[in-house]
Amino acid sequence: MVDAIILAGGENNADLNRYTSQPYEAMIDIGGKPMVEFVARALAASGHISRIFVAGPARELRKCTFPDNTIIVNSGQTIMETISLGMKALSHQNLTLVVTADIPLLTPTALDDFLNQCAGIEADVYYPVVTRSDHEQRFPGNKRTYVRLQEGTFTGGNIFLVNPRIVPQCVEIAERIIADRKNPFRLCCHLGWTFVVQFILGTLKLKQVESRVSEILGIKGAVIRSPYAELGIDVDKPSDLDLVRNCITQSC
Repeated sequence: MVDAIILAGGENNADLNRYTSQPYEAMIDIGGKPMVEFVARALAASGHISRIFVAGPARELRKCTFPDNTIIVNSGQTIMETISLGMKALSHQNLTLVVTADIPLLTPTALDDFLNQCAGIEADVYYPVVTRSDHEQRFPGNKRTYVRLQEGTFTGGNIFLVNPRIVPQCVEIAERIIADRKNPFRLCCHLGWTFVVQFILGTLKLKQVESRVSEILGIKGAVIRSPYAELGIDVDKPSDLDLVRNCITQSC
């Protein structure tokens, strides 16, 4: 069993502001409920989750209906600051699941598969990737940010399993990586020019990325290949919002 932290402090971007008056992504209405409630419900239904910490605007979040094992904490000014505050609230140093609040299609099955795969690997940070083919088969026409590697073309998930002990040493570099998360080329630049060339040629391997990121951060990282496209559906733009609303309505 692991505790989970939902990152619910993100403000709406300019594109989404035209479609909703909610100032926070986590509070966007999906089928009559704030988006963050769907994420919390999926976590609570997993057989691997103990407590759920929701880090965001406390006053707004208290209006939500959360599972009984939910604890609300205030968020920080940045993603990494919010993660740090959530980790402090845990009062332990055990592996912890970190989940963004904008993935309302998250399912207990996807969570359990990810955590079961992590259990067989020793690492400090575990991060899921989904192949383009798996994503497009599940959600045809949905546009994501993809990275082409030797093993195939992948998009990233929006959950992490993290050792709280490594968070303080990773904050500065992680902030830069997060800022470039939607730009594969700039992400690759963090790895060095050799990796840039391999990325351009399509010869870069998952294991090389895993090893280099581990070296840069001074940790042990593990990339987990997930077949569940729901991990990559984050609500960043109006088309994403339409997709998840339709899926929730149709229970797809």
